Amino acid sequence: MSEPSPAKPTVSAAPGARPFRPWVPRPREAPADALTQLWLLARNPIDTWSRAHYERPVLWGKSLLGHVVVVNDPAAIRRVFIDNSANYEKDPLQLRVLRAGAKPGAGDGLLVASGETWKRTRRTMSPLFTPRRVAAFAQIMRLQADARVDSWLARRPGSIVEIDREMVRLAYDILSSTLFSEALASERTGFEREMMRLLDSIGRIDPLDVLNAPAWIPRLNQRRAAESRAWFETTIARMIDERERLIADQPDLAPDDLLTALLRASDPETGVGLTRAEVAANLFTFIAAGHETTARALAWTLHLLAHAPDWWERAAAEARGAPDDPAQWLEELPVVKAAFEESMRLFPPVPHLSRMALEPDVLAGVDVPAGATVVVAPWLLHRHKLLWSDPDAFRPERFLPGARESIDRFAYLPFGAGPRVCIGATFAMQEAMVALTCILRRVKLAPVLKREPRPVLRITLRPDDRIPMYVHPA
Repeated sequence: MSEPSPAKPTVSAAPGARPFRPWVPRPREAPADALTQLWLLARNPIDTWSRAHYERPVLWGKSLLGHVVVVNDPAAIRRVFIDNSANYEKDPLQLRVLRAGAKPGAGDGLLVASGETWKRTRRTMSPLFTPRRVAAFAQIMRLQADARVDSWLARRPGSIVEIDREMVRLAYDILSSTLFSEALASERTGFEREMMRLLDSIGRIDPLDVLNAPAWIPRLNQRRAAESRAWFETTIARMIDERERLIADQPDLAPDDLLTALLRASDPETGVGLTRAEVAANLFTFIAAGHETTARALAWTLHLLAHAPDWWERAAAEARGAPDDPAQWLEELPVVKAAFEESMRLFPPVPHLSRMALEPDVLAGVDVPAGATVVVAPWLLHRHKLLWSDPDAFRPERFLPGARESIDRFAYLPFGAGPRVCIGATFAMQEAMVALTCILRRVKLAPVLKREPRPVLRITLRPDDRIPMYVHPA
């Protein structure tokens, strides 16, 4: 097998600067045995990776999941997600995890739908996330972010905030006020509690699922997840009922948001709208996936910047000189954007992607049999030694204009790639840029604890503990 050697993006730090290297688990020297692998998958899947996974473009072999191919070669990744994407569908283990706790017949959101159902839903929803529609939310995002910073500045200087929890709350406020026009506002306390419980439950890979045990055997995580899913089902049903009544009785007063758009949307090819179950499933997808990924990415970014004072000051200076219109911040603030993109490289919001090969294929010279699981793990890809210089260091300069262009499109996948690329990527990027700019221009955050948070994979990449920070006026 020939091993390609992609050109690494060149990076250059300021003279004498020592880039911050966040804590990461030490790679295993050899693959884990079957029992250890089961334990690691249930506890924290990123602990399963060995040194070879960070050094070789493709690894393959037998495991508890059958034939597995782990791909870190950009050309092969392009083949999986673009050139031969019809041959690769979401694998059964991933679908079992994502559907944990869901009622049979409840409907699938974009995250887990497949085939014609996915295509129809994607076509129907794409017009809801055009750049123009997303830009219209920028001012609301700014109001919510400034309100969150106001609450910090109302405290005594040097007070402590748990920045991970604060970003969860800020992402909730933005989601509620933009996509749902405050239809979620009254559920803030329950939302945070149930979302944490749900993702902690379904994010734990059950050994029975790994071993492909019959579905009728109860899973502990499904039992825990079902209680939280029931809360979301009740909440979402209430939101739909209230909005349907408003549309029927006073259509001119219905907000032009995601909830209204889903209820009114129709497939541009067939004219068919979404069923109530599909509306509910997609609302849940955006509430869960959209909220959680952005909240975690923001917390990791602030953690990294707080440990890199030079970069904090550069980003803060740029934020203070930002144009008045927050819709311009995504394109006009390259330092803030580079810090966020580098954060998503080190701590990708979704650190694991996998597909099942429907037919035999060849990836980077490796034969892939039908039924094999193909793993593309952004956690590995973004730290791979063949693709990145100084891969474990926080170096936003690699994403600044002039350097960003040398990064292979398929070496950096914070939002996935191909037909199933995250439909809300532009919304998430704008939300993050607005939140970071509002924070950087008004406050200075500093770490409280010497111990760094440890990344834990629970569908998204979460810290294992709170991230307390001192808050001072800028």
